[in-house]
Amino acid sequence: VVYNRYQQSPPAVAFVQGFSLNNGAIASTIAHDSHNIIAAGCSDAEIVQAVNALIENQGGISFVQGTRATVLPLPVAGLMSDDDGFTVATQYETMSNAVKALGSSLPAPFMTLSFLALLVIPSLKLSDKGLFDGETFSFTPLFFEAS
Repeated sequence: VVYNRYQQSPPAVAFVQGFSLNNGAIASTIAHDSHNIIAAGCSDAEIVQAVNALIENQGGISFVQGTRATVLPLPVAGLMSDDDGFTVATQYETMSNAVKALGSSLPAPFMTLSFLALLVIPSLKLSDKGLFDGETFSFTPLFFEAS
């Protein structure tokens, strides 16, 4: 899911593979290049909770498992923290390890999530406007009609 941080609009939704989450959701306001909110998860409820946690904290990264949300706030434009680097690194590592404990085999799940919105690299990416094909440089439908 990509949700526009700057103006009211419906979220863009698509499918993603490779996160291997058994449950839970992750979200981030670090989403190249527009830095909208991007989220991936196993249930709509957990994705909504992860997104809402970021909205409440005015940016950051979040991790939801069941009804429990954990947030690393990034109050400077939703991209940076005003805490010291050691504190942020410890919080980030804890959250990354929690996502891996849910089944993700990705070395950096939050970093991977942030690049799913970078439209200029192939192949399928998601923006707040919809699913984008980086190879044809055009928006593409999520579903095709059967012929």
